Amino acid sequence: MESKRAQNSKEKKIRRKEVLEKKKAIDDTIKKAAAVKDHLASFPPFCQYNRNGLSVYLESGSGDQLSSLIKKYIQNLLKANMEGMYGSEWPMEEKVKRREMIAPEARYIFVREFPNSTPDEKSLKADEKAGGDRLAGFVHYRFIVEEDVPVVYVYELQLESCAQGKGLGKFLMQLIELIARKNQVGAVMLTVQKTNVAAMNFYMNKLRFYTYVT
Repeated sequence: MESKRAQNSKEKKIRRKEVLEKKKAIDDTIKKAAAVKDHLASFPPFCQYNRNGLSVYLESGSGDQLSSLIKKYIQNLLKANMEGMYGSEWPMEEKVKRREMIAPEARYIFVREFPNSTPDEKSLKADEKAGGDRLAGFVHYRFIVEEDVPVVYVYELQLESCAQGKGLGKFLMQLIELIARKNQVGAVMLTVQKTNVAAMNFYMNKLRFYTYVT
């Protein structure tokens, strides 16, 4: 008859094996998702947005392949949209965001206006600065592990003022959810400042996200 000590040891080995197998499965999911060069390729209908007077198309990018022009564009848009939210903390936060921006694991969806679009004065500021057609915003997301669950984490969703309030933000988040399902990750997560009332309303009331405290 097997002793109790031997039985406990056997059970511990089994549990450890299960934990290691689960961890490997999660790591494999993240690696597989991160290895995809263009997540938009699986969703052709979502590569364009033509609604509410806005006509744009989407393209993929990664943090370690950003041109200097694209980097500058991202920095400028982040500052325009977020500096007021952070106040005196912005200089330090900006440094963090610049590091995050160029990380190899950073994935992007860039929003570009079609050549025949009629830009307003603000969107003209982005013209040619990032190469190609005018940029109207971007999404920065990554595949990470959160509480032992593989997730898509949205680091930034930033739009030019001319592209806001036209349903594009919701469209982009729906696309992120599709990318998450396609790559078999368990959830879409993001962080929003409580003082950013407009963003809180957008994610919690319009998109039905719920708060999560670690």
